[in-house]
Formats: sequence, C-alpha cells, structure tokens
Amino acid sequence: MSHPLLDLPPVTAAHFARIEQKVAALLGTEQDVVIMQGEALLPLEACIRAGAPRGSHALNIVTGPYGQTFGNWLRDCGATVTDLAVPFHTAVTAAQVAEALAAHPETDFVSLVHAEAATGNTNPVAEIGEVVRAHGALFYLDAVASVGAEPVRTDEWGVDMCVIGAQKAMGGPAGVSAVAVSARAWERFAANPDAPRASYLSLLDWKARWIDGGRKALMFAPAQLEMLALDACLDRIEDEGADAVMARHARAAAATRAGALALGGGIEPFVHEAKEAAPVATTLRVTGGTDASEVVAKALALDPSVPLIAGGGALAQEMIRVNHYGQDATAEAVAASLAALGGALTALGQDADTASAQKAVAETWSAE
Repeated sequence: MSHPLLDLPPVTAAHFARIEQKVAALLGTEQDVVIMQGEALLPLEACIRAGAPRGSHALNIVTGPYGQTFGNWLRDCGATVTDLAVPFHTAVTAAQVAEALAAHPETDFVSLVHAEAATGNTNPVAEIGEVVRAHGALFYLDAVASVGAEPVRTDEWGVDMCVIGAQKAMGGPAGVSAVAVSARAWERFAANPDAPRASYLSLLDWKARWIDGGRKALMFAPAQLEMLALDACLDRIEDEGADAVMARHARAAAATRAGALALGGGIEPFVHEAKEAAPVATTLRVTGGTDASEVVAKALALDPSVPLIAGGGALAQEMIRVNHYGQDATAEAVAASLAALGGALTALGQDADTASAQKAVAETWSAE
C-alpha cells in the first residue's frame, strides 16, 4: 500500500543544488554550501578535522559546552590550542579575542560558537570577525542555534566555515545540516595531508565530486525526508520573512526573561545581561537549594507540551532551559512555560507569583 512518507522519489541533483542555494541565501553568502547528511556535529567535526592540521595553532573560544568539545577535537588533530574561556553566564568580547590573538600571534584558526543554547548566551560575531580577519586566521563558526533566531552574515563577518543545523530556530529536521566554506578554507583543507578523504567526514570529497563536478551527480542517495523537510522549513522562513522570524525569537526571549523575573520563586536569569542572552533559548538559574531537574519534572507533569528541559551535566541541578525556538517562539508557548514553572515551584514550597509572570509576558510581548 502506498504511503506518502515512504514512497518518495529520489532527491535529484538539481533539487539538492536548489536547496543549497536557499541555504546560501539564508546565510548571506556566495561561498560554497555543502549540505551534509547528518546532524550538525558532522560538519562541525569535519571542518576541524580538515581545517586544523597537525602543527597549526588554534584559539578556541569557550562560552559553553560546545566550545569545550571543539577544543578536544582540535587537540586530537594535533593543533596547539589556546582556550579563551569566559564564565558561561556571559559572552566573550572582541577585545578579549584581540588580546588573546596579540598574545599568540601564531594563531591561524579561531573557533567560536555564535549562540550557546545550552548556556543561553550569544556572542558578538560581527565584532569578533573583524578582529579575526585583521589577524588573518581562519574563522570557524557554529551557528547551529543562532541561525533563524538572529542574523548570521557569513561573508560580511568574514566567516570561513559557517555550520548550521535546521532543528532549532529554523524549525526543521535534526538529521541534516550544512556548512558554507570559503576559498581560504578549501585551500587549507587541500593542504592538510590528514584531512579526511574517502570518509563520511570528508568535505574534500564533496568539493571534488560534487562542487567541482558542476553539481551534476550526487555522491550517494540523499535522505529524502530530511531533504524535503529542510526545503520546506527554508520555504516557511522565506514566506514568513527572515526578519519576522528573528523578531519573533527576540520577543520570545524578552518575554521569557521578563516573566521569569516577575515569577520569583527562587529562579533568575542565568545570563546576567539581557544583551548577552541568546534569542533561541532562555536559561534560568534555580536558587535556594531547589533541584532544577525536580522543578522541570513537576512542570512537565503539569503540562507535557512546554519546551522545558533541565541543564546538562554539572548544570542539571541548577539550570532550567526554556527552548522557545522554531514553532515554540510564540507568546502562548512562553506563557505556558512560565505557568508550568510557577505551578512546579509552588508545589515545591516556593513563593512563585504566576499571575505577575503572565502579566509580564503579555506586556513584554506586545511591547517588542
């Protein structure tokens, strides 16, 4: 029996190339875009394996757990790594990056996460890109959480490897990702004898067999569902308007922050300054000895639909994350999240003011 999600025709090379063009437009780039058949960790690791050869010198900016992961990969490649780490409740500054590059003039690779959804901060990529460009290093950017929620201007910012995934603010599938690669980065990849080849991590194979071949023949059969979903979410962003999508995420972040401040009950924004808070997700610190995981569990018991999770790893007991991205970047989702948190905190004996939180959400949303 026929089924619309199973009996799908193959994705043609022409269709695949058209989707790449849509990704390039979203990223504001004329660089080569490669859509990879896996979650965003695939191109994130592929770029480091190819772009940080043994003997290279990397400045790895750490504002959250993904920055820590990139440092591990860089060291595994044989690069000499300097970590520029800042507290997770804040953002790195261009001045800090400039100081680190001045102290390590041999640096030829800089890695940065635009928005750390896990910790709720966002970094000033435009200013940092200017510093990196002046230094001459390759600039590697994880824009997985930021794309769709805030501007990502690949060429304008001088980004050499810009990696995105569709599963957050874009509201698309998790099983497909993309990277924009500059001419400088391709040269670095080609000069690296340890760059992956004949491998699922190989970007050079994509260039040789797909891009340099005129995008006429795909290397393998793409995953139809993921590619169709990526195409659909790009069309949805275009229909709504990229600026409107970003404005919706900004309203969701501002309303969540205002609602949390009004709610009380022993929670407060994890990122201290609103200007450094990512629009894709708001992180909250639980104080007074209450366990964040327990708060989230009780909130989800009250309303399983709300986009709440506890922090990961060492932050599991103190952090709550409100994932107001994609289709959850709405006033309704934010209000429901604060209501569930208020109910959970009250059940745990905290003095939470849910009515004030709801009023703050409504007023902030309408004012943005």
